[in-house]
Amino acid sequence: MTARLRLDALRQGDAEALFRYRADPEVCRYQGWRPAALAEAERFIEDQSALAEPVQAQWFQRAIRDRVDGVLIGDVGFCMADGQAEFGITLAPAVQGKGLAREALHALFGWLFGGQGIHRVHASVDPRNAPSMAMLQALGMRKEAHFRESLLFRGEWVDDVVFGLLAREWADLAAKGAGIAASR
Repeated sequence: MTARLRLDALRQGDAEALFRYRADPEVCRYQGWRPAALAEAERFIEDQSALAEPVQAQWFQRAIRDRVDGVLIGDVGFCMADGQAEFGITLAPAVQGKGLAREALHALFGWLFGGQGIHRVHASVDPRNAPSMAMLQALGMRKEAHFRESLLFRGEWVDDVVFGLLAREWADLAAKGAGIAASR
């Protein structure tokens, strides 16, 4: 839980909201999964509901909810393997640009580095997604690689930028209050 958010399990009642923002062309522009129909969002939630906790080498998705009213405003997923965790985050358009992604990721990083013993987190971003790149840098992540036309994405060869952060770097940043303070 954060000052404004609660991260918890996706529920079947979230399917319509999940479908609405995940199928939005502006939201899914740079993301691999976009549900074609409400039933696909319902199946996704059902599949995730079968996971009580993260499983190595399998994506684990959490709801991002408004702390006050519990409304689904986004989701964050991660995949842990060999001491590392890849992650991705999606927010509904109405709540973007308010620092909520940084706040949610700050909580996720604290949990991954603290409770799960993760050594490194990383994310893959299309370089045309400037807001996401700026947000990752604001969290203290560093750009580690820029692969030119390395992914065939929806019929187009696109670049891929990888950002990373080590546990010891996060400990220093968290001690200084970096990342979260900049989100408000």
